[in-house]
Amino acid sequence: MTGKRIRTGAALAVGALAVTGLAFAPSAAAVTPQTATITANCGLFGGGAATLTATQSGTAATITLTSSAIKAPIAIAQDSITTVLTLRGGASGSTDFTGTRNPAMAAGDDITVGPLDGTVAPGDSLEAYGGQVRMTIFGINVTCTATGAQSPGPFVFD
Repeated sequence: MTGKRIRTGAALAVGALAVTGLAFAPSAAAVTPQTATITANCGLFGGGAATLTATQSGTAATITLTSSAIKAPIAIAQDSITTVLTLRGGASGSTDFTGTRNPAMAAGDDITVGPLDGTVAPGDSLEAYGGQVRMTIFGINVTCTATGAQSPGPFVFD
């Protein structure tokens, strides 16, 4: 009887560990590609290469934009840039990713905004070309547009 209890207890412990392992396992990337590059024109504020990094959890998605070609003109406090990134495609024709998150940046630092929050539908294919990013920094509006298709291609969400 004692041996049967030990085997039952061991089986329950192994099952509990397996379930716990599944709960803490990293989730699969739901968006592909996870990173894409674009070339952007920001008018008087410059332009050049930028990287978009996307994540997804269900219908919630985030995108972070970084660019070594676009520099902070002056010191910028953390979470002080209001940003709207509009990507083309999807069921509605375009999807906005919005937020006020950014790291603190010194004058001359690379621009980084995000993660910006958006809502996606399964199968959405979103592209920066044809969209834009609008940033408001100290009341100054900066609008950047992609000058060509993003590489390696549009973000496709599961």
